[in-house]
Amino acid sequence: MTTDLSAPSRHKLHEDIFAILIGTMLVSLGIVFYADAILTTGSTAGLALLLQYVTGIPFGWLFFGINLPFYVLAVLRMGWPFAIKTFASVALVSFFTAHIPDWIDVSSINPLFAALVGGGMIGLGILSLFRHKASVGGINILALYLQDNFGIRAGYFQLGVDAVILLAAFFVLPFDRVIYSILGALVLNMIIATNHRPGRYVGFS
Repeated sequence: MTTDLSAPSRHKLHEDIFAILIGTMLVSLGIVFYADAILTTGSTAGLALLLQYVTGIPFGWLFFGINLPFYVLAVLRMGWPFAIKTFASVALVSFFTAHIPDWIDVSSINPLFAALVGGGMIGLGILSLFRHKASVGGINILALYLQDNFGIRAGYFQLGVDAVILLAAFFVLPFDRVIYSILGALVLNMIIATNHRPGRYVGFS
């Protein structure tokens, strides 16, 4: 008897934990690249970066605080397992972004490289979380809810929201850094739009 490799299979607990750890580390490393190059991105992470540049408050505290109101939607619409995994993911990103600069020293980074590679890492990290029914909070929660309930692509919806946040960046960052940030956001969202859609991945949590 052969195994049907196309049949959905449930993720085990250790697989969810591993995916969350890897996903949040990728997201965090991408954000550290962005912060070092004075770039921003979309969603709550981009908002937290902009506020960090303006106020000087560390990204981790801002990111964790901004996401708190979205947990209500996560619980009501996506269920407790999703909400708990998302809370853990946000907490890990807040922790990792605070400590990665202590673990590696990036003395100089090209802003275009930071935008493209950082955006790619953030996109792959978010994809890992999405596939294990978790997110990095905020707009990601709303994007997943809309995709699961109304068939609206999570990547395309988030691309629209990110556009608004990146427009606001013109009032905070130099023009060239906003252009680099837009390129990074395109890479990030195309990774999600291309890979996170019905039928592309059959595992579930």
